[in-house]
Amino acid sequence: MSPNNQAPKVVYEGKYQRMVVRGTWEYSERTHPGGLAAIIIAVTPEDKVLFVEQFRVPVQAPTIEMPAGLVGDIDAGESIEVSAVRELEEETGWTAAHAEVLMIGPTSSGASSEKIAFVRATGLRKVGEGGGDASEDITVHEIPRARAAAWLVEKMGQGYELDAKLWAGLWMIEHHLDGTPRG
Repeated sequence: MSPNNQAPKVVYEGKYQRMVVRGTWEYSERTHPGGLAAIIIAVTPEDKVLFVEQFRVPVQAPTIEMPAGLVGDIDAGESIEVSAVRELEEETGWTAAHAEVLMIGPTSSGASSEKIAFVRATGLRKVGEGGGDASEDITVHEIPRARAAAWLVEKMGQGYELDAKLWAGLWMIEHHLDGTPRG
């Protein structure tokens, strides 16, 4: 048996993550069922892309992200789509009539077993202020789609940390996964 195929050894476990050693690899795992997060791609009826800003302790900086959250952290039986709409509303104050999982893949396969689902939210309707739950301090940004990439570059120049998945999300607004344009 290869040393990297050995049974995992948990060396630390917290509320949301655990640190695991398997052979020569050290990595983190999510502790909630499925270990999955959702990133929500959402465009308002006014053709504005929804982004969230918040300070992230691991990078010690403010970040710009698309709305996102853990799947099943509130209700283990919750579907990806239901979790995504719940997180969208909690973080941005917008709800969605429909949510479609576009793809699921690893976020950082060399450091974590976590996977993320890109979810396209459509039929958006404003229902509140957003801002996150009691443990979060989220600022919502509604940026015209035609200007979204340039705005992100400006934010990077201002010292914000930007999740690289933002550009994948922007691409998925206008394209199917195979590259064909959305109609």
